[in-house]
Amino acid sequence: MTDTAQPTATADAAVRMPLLLVDDDAPFRQRLAMMLERRGFAVTAVASVAEARSAIAGFTAENYPSHAVVDMRLGDGNGLDLVAELRARWPETRVVILTGYGNLATAVSAVKAGAVDYLAKPADPEDIIGALLATGTTAEAPAEPMSADRVRWEHITRVYELCDRNVSETARRLKMHRRTLQRILAKRSPK
Repeated sequence: MTDTAQPTATADAAVRMPLLLVDDDAPFRQRLAMMLERRGFAVTAVASVAEARSAIAGFTAENYPSHAVVDMRLGDGNGLDLVAELRARWPETRVVILTGYGNLATAVSAVKAGAVDYLAKPADPEDIIGALLATGTTAEAPAEPMSADRVRWEHITRVYELCDRNVSETARRLKMHRRTLQRILAKRSPK
């Protein structure tokens, strides 16, 4: 599935910044593409590594993506590979990595591959736009970052959903006792 949004007016086409959006979560991808379009980007939105590679091959030296937002884990591969490919072809492309599995090792890998920022899902669209348009070497720290408890809870619930809400399988993958996991899931999400 490829969602390609084109600018509506020819006068806007010269002002719009080409952006490649790669995310396998269709509702999130569509909402983010709409928000980015409103902020002046000409968005090419795709759902997989294969679709992204096709889109990259279709860009020319005149209309290459000056910006990209790439999900780290896609159904058919790793977004970090796309970052390396984009940066090798167009070194000035600003790439932001999004992930539901944030940890220090993958953040370092993303920056080494050439990403300008690494944001944990659910990322606020304004944070994504801020990272894309930041002129400094590092993005500004969020005013109200998620607490460590909230980040932990988000990770646990994401793995739980990926395991089709199977408590035993989730506990095995997280290397945690099943009863402990049940108690965590029974509580409200932390602030």
